[in-house]
Amino acid sequence: MSTIGTHMSIADGLVKMAENVVKMEADTMQIFSRNPRGSSYRNYDEAEITKFRQIREKYHLGPVLAHAPYTLNLASAKKETYEFACMVIREDIARMDALGIEYIVFHPGSHTGIGADKGIQNIIAGLNQAITGRENIMILLETMSGKGTEIGVSFEQLRAIREGMIYPEKVGICLDTCHVFAAGYDIVNDLDGVLAEFDRVLGLALLRAIHLNDSMMPFASHKDRHATIGDGEIGLTALLQVLKHPLVCRLPFYLETPLDDAGHKKEIEMLRSELT
Repeated sequence: MSTIGTHMSIADGLVKMAENVVKMEADTMQIFSRNPRGSSYRNYDEAEITKFRQIREKYHLGPVLAHAPYTLNLASAKKETYEFACMVIREDIARMDALGIEYIVFHPGSHTGIGADKGIQNIIAGLNQAITGRENIMILLETMSGKGTEIGVSFEQLRAIREGMIYPEKVGICLDTCHVFAAGYDIVNDLDGVLAEFDRVLGLALLRAIHLNDSMMPFASHKDRHATIGDGEIGLTALLQVLKHPLVCRLPFYLETPLDDAGHKKEIEMLRSELT
């Protein structure tokens, strides 16, 4: 069966987040590496880190995914914005790696008018200054909906970023179902074709995690609006096909749907009942 987790609040400590995951009977979780709308972060003492690892081991929790803050824009041409992004990604890769977290994902960024090619070059330079090659953690580029000047709307753009890396083996992909649907990849009517295209452009071995979200907005809208599972334009049937697909079913899936912990517990229960 697929490993299913959900996004946890940055306000809680590591132990509280892990305990909440156990209570909602999830298999794993996604956390923010720091304040998603700012720059502050929590320092965890050794006792908390040890307890967090003990809970993970006791309940056999799957790969944990850290999400970098939304304020990070490695594609920006604005000096202050870019320098902040370089600092954050460098610090957060190191901090999350030290916690033994398997993956850190980030939105590649928005070029804000300088063009996708220049934005991609900025992303490459920002990642190259952050990745030492000695990390155990893997950095994941997220597929994006393409709103505004967002980079990551196509598999080819993500490939271009990896091709510029000094350590490309440290960089994988997180596929967001809402985002790829909004970007124009038809996972509802042609999931096999989308996965074949991913494999052709990037290689399925690079796909390490899936954000499982429905979409409030229609196909190819280039608008990023997550909906609860089965209540959006993608629909329950299509999302279950993603969960069951033999090429991806063993990957960790992370819910980013607009629900609280109780709502996510019910959503996970519903998905598991549909999968059995």
